[in-house]
Amino acid sequence: MGERQRTDGISTRRRGATLENAITDAAWEVLVEQGYHGFTYEVVATRAGTSKPVLYRRWPQREDLLVATLARHWRPLDVPPDTGSLRQDALALLRTINAERSRAVVLLRIQLADYFRETGTTFDDLRGRLRPADQTPPFAALVERAVERGELADEPRSARLVNLPFDLLRHDMLMRMGAVPDEAIVEIVDTVWLPLLGLSPHGTRAKR
Repeated sequence: MGERQRTDGISTRRRGATLENAITDAAWEVLVEQGYHGFTYEVVATRAGTSKPVLYRRWPQREDLLVATLARHWRPLDVPPDTGSLRQDALALLRTINAERSRAVVLLRIQLADYFRETGTTFDDLRGRLRPADQTPPFAALVERAVERGELADEPRSARLVNLPFDLLRHDMLMRMGAVPDEAIVEIVDTVWLPLLGLSPHGTRAKR
């Protein structure tokens, strides 16, 4: 099923993915500008140049529309290419997050505050819905890679330890309301994470 939209006097029909992408693009703009409080079917439909029934047919609940919007604009992080070193892999991943996600992390924490209050959920709950069920978290993938190289011992490690670099970076982003200095990224890896994993900043196993 499609719908007609007039552009410069020409009637065009948008269907399927084209229509849904136009709606979720408009919904993202509304979320960024007005937060979840202003994220209504009426406002999104007007911005997308469509009608509320078109939105309701695809997303019966406002939360459904929100998740679809975030899934389109908040894509999972890719694991960086193998550098041959856990330290360099971790630095590359953190620098990518810092460059590409800092504004969005802060923005969504603020703009989704009403959503979290209304649903009684957390940012971690939402991230779990957006991440594919079969996807290994990026830092877990880096640790697995390091184990395969023989850089780390093959032993149990808690998710909190494995994901600590991202958690610390996210905390700094929120405290600074934006990207963090590169020296902070290096400090997270060299003075916090690697020692907890039993490695020195040079990638060798630390003496115990």
